[in-house]
Amino acid sequence: MEKGKAMQELPIVSNIVETESKIKKPNWLRVKLPTGESYKHVRGLVDTHKLHTICESGNCPNMGECWGEGTATFMILGNVCTRSCGFCAVATGRPDPIDWDEPQRVAEAIHLMKVKHAVITSVDRDEVKDGGSIIWYNTIKAVKLLNPDTTLETLIPDFKGETENIQRIIDAAPEVVSHNIETVERLTRKVRIQAKYWRSMEVLRTLKEGSMRTKSGIMLGLGETKEEVIQTIKDLAASNVDVITIGQYLQPTKKHLPVQRFVHPDEFKEYREIGYGLGIDYVESGPLVRSSYHSEKHIVPGYGRQKWEEEKAMLIA
Repeated sequence: MEKGKAMQELPIVSNIVETESKIKKPNWLRVKLPTGESYKHVRGLVDTHKLHTICESGNCPNMGECWGEGTATFMILGNVCTRSCGFCAVATGRPDPIDWDEPQRVAEAIHLMKVKHAVITSVDRDEVKDGGSIIWYNTIKAVKLLNPDTTLETLIPDFKGETENIQRIIDAAPEVVSHNIETVERLTRKVRIQAKYWRSMEVLRTLKEGSMRTKSGIMLGLGETKEEVIQTIKDLAASNVDVITIGQYLQPTKKHLPVQRFVHPDEFKEYREIGYGLGIDYVESGPLVRSSYHSEKHIVPGYGRQKWEEEKAMLIA
């Protein structure tokens, strides 16, 4: 590939029209400030050792709760992405060269923070042949070696659907492998500009065929209809996805896609019922749900469905 060629199709960020969501944020999206000794401990370690977590850089509303439970999310392969999704605050451009020492540093950070359950995600690295999958494999192995009692979820890119790269994740064998569909089929080209809806579904099917516990997430409020959301849940169920998360999209900056509507909590509950009704093992659905929210519970087969069945039994009683 010629130098610079991979970036030619990427939009210039400075040319993006700034659009601010005009809809007032509802009360149900308010969250309490993080508190608690566990949170303070992790907060102190992050500050002292200058550790990088998506929890902070993504301004996650659940950071206090997750850190208090001993869960944190780390991003590997740098902080510049080769894609330009309309919802994501990560910078787009030409990334720095691959850092082959990163896997060990991530493993040491997890050990230092005493993380019980780690989520690892990454930018897309379409400019390299392996899509970053070798660093992914090395990171998973390093984390497991240094932190044998820490469970692990990997939130991976699509690797352009290339089986060899996906197989590296399967071979590394994290407890959960997640790949987010993000939105409905109709809006995929607008929301995930360089991604493909059915390619992502195929990635999830390939992971399941490799005996992985699979997971995917959807954001609502980008202009999708209820019928489209239900169809997406059906498509994920048909791909044998074990866990799905459904949450409210929030515009990170004025340069990103505006919020079209704030979805009421009752509608999220409806999608939860539909997901369980379709046989999905764990459905996390609510306004503040993010991909890694309660992820330490998503590793346990049958846990979500059991809780759902217990709730239904109590309502009947």
